[in-house]
Amino acid sequence: QVQLVESGGGLVQPGGSLRLSCTASGDTFSNYVMSWYRQAPGKERELVAGITKTGAMTNYADSVKGRFTISRDNAKNTVYLQMNSLKPEDTAVYYCKASRNVVYWGQGTQVTVSS
Repeated sequence: QVQLVESGGGLVQPGGSLRLSCTASGDTFSNYVMSWYRQAPGKERELVAGITKTGAMTNYADSVKGRFTISRDNAKNTVYLQMNSLKPEDTAVYYCKASRNVVYWGQGTQVTVSS
């Protein structure tokens, strides 16, 4: 069983930045592919970014390419999402996901981009 705890969300003005963190416990973190998803009100949950077990490869949704960066520190059991040049349409609850032969989700952290 893996427990995931996200943090770092909040209210930010358009053009601002936030860094989300997701810390895992309960199993060997480096065995899991990690991803960030988001869900806006009335919309389906969507993939934002993913990172392989070693961090060697990443992928991004087209809507965040060039603005968001996913990274991980396996020594700290933590995956990060650096979000720059935030837009109002980035407003959502952001979730981290750990994937192996099973999937675990965090509880989510709210990001609101508004002036």
